[in-house]
Amino acid sequence: KIFVSTPTDFASLPLPAALLTNLADLGYSSMTAIQAQSLPVILKGLDVIAQAKTGSGKTAAFGVGILSPLNPRYFGCQALVLCPTRELADQVAKEIRRLARAEGNIKVLTLCGGVPFGPQVGSLEHGVHIVVGTPGRILEHARKGTLDLSGLNTLVLDEADRMLDMGFYDSIADIVEFTPKRRQTLLFSATFPEGIQQLAANFLRDPQHIKADVEHAEHQIEQHFYEITPEQREAAVERILRHYRPDACVAFCFTKQQTQDLADYLNSEKISALALHGDLEQRERDQVLALFSNRSCSVLVATDVAARGLDIDALPMVINVELARDPEIHTHRIGRTGRAGAKGIAISLVAPKEGNRASAIEEQLRKPLHWHALNGLKESDGQPLLPAMATLCISAGRKDKLRPGDILGALTGIGGLTGAQVGKISIFDHQAFVAVERLLARQTQQRLEAGKIKGRSLKVRVL
Repeated sequence: KIFVSTPTDFASLPLPAALLTNLADLGYSSMTAIQAQSLPVILKGLDVIAQAKTGSGKTAAFGVGILSPLNPRYFGCQALVLCPTRELADQVAKEIRRLARAEGNIKVLTLCGGVPFGPQVGSLEHGVHIVVGTPGRILEHARKGTLDLSGLNTLVLDEADRMLDMGFYDSIADIVEFTPKRRQTLLFSATFPEGIQQLAANFLRDPQHIKADVEHAEHQIEQHFYEITPEQREAAVERILRHYRPDACVAFCFTKQQTQDLADYLNSEKISALALHGDLEQRERDQVLALFSNRSCSVLVATDVAARGLDIDALPMVINVELARDPEIHTHRIGRTGRAGAKGIAISLVAPKEGNRASAIEEQLRKPLHWHALNGLKESDGQPLLPAMATLCISAGRKDKLRPGDILGALTGIGGLTGAQVGKISIFDHQAFVAVERLLARQTQQRLEAGKIKGRSLKVRVL
């Protein structure tokens, strides 16, 4: 088989044949901009600072970079990926496992806080090649000696700007102390605040700078700006949602209080909304994200830090309830919509005091902003904005050996649903969430409670 290679073809890289075949099987035909620019440098073993947003293909870039020099016969931690949140760590580990299929027996382990420490120690004792996790828990294992980083080849700092926002600088610095001096360090960040320069100066050796597709395709995202008074904010969000009626929308706020207040206000106006902020416990956060990603909630009201690492397909709308203080953060927020060839709308509310923020965005876009008047939107008709799906919470999970097939089987069997009436299934350690058509949720819940799932009577409730 002859590979005719172009510079954007994975076959143009010095990669093992099995890895190239696996990439082709996974549907990776040609490289994204960040992959084409960073991989040749990463594969030479150089340190890299790459500016790349979520959804640009960066995970596959460092994933291939980690796997290429890996020795499957040495059961020690050879690569470590640090991520800001557990959701992102799970997502990254899943992607690396898919990329590693060609090699066979490569162990990828996720180590994050919010889950018991003991079982993680057991998994580490069985040997591991690649560890993906959050800084706090990784540092805990390194200090206790349960994670040995002395044989590390590659350290990846993913979404480094968010890790700094979340106060992880010192933990990262402490983790680096446990790694060899002669390692490769890859830093990926969507924005470049001062802290990143400091991080790079302290932990990277002569890094190569790569900046790929930071701008979004203008035709994919339609931006509308509305001038408002601060008192109009909540009512303006409601009016926009009633006018456009998106299937799903993320509304960005600055403070935890603001997110909670707006979510409460929208719910009181019969618009289904949930708040996502840093004060939620991991279990509540899992629940909010599961409800939003499976289309059981129309609006997710979130702070920037909490929304990081959100993996949501085809998000039709983003609302900036208040303009971001930095144009790069604005670009990152609106980049959640208009992905994978779909069109998206980004709406920004601008109070008089935020005029200079709007000017900074205009300067970055190098063209005038599209301003609109609120009274150009339909008057509120009071019609509720409710999601198509509702979520059932089942009181068993991964640790109880519950699998998606068991849930689907119960729903189409005793639940009486067709496959088309069942949405996304998310399984956590001790509970599982499944989306079903909203109008059938109560009846399905009663049938499941009365019957058995995998031979057991389990508690089921509608969230």
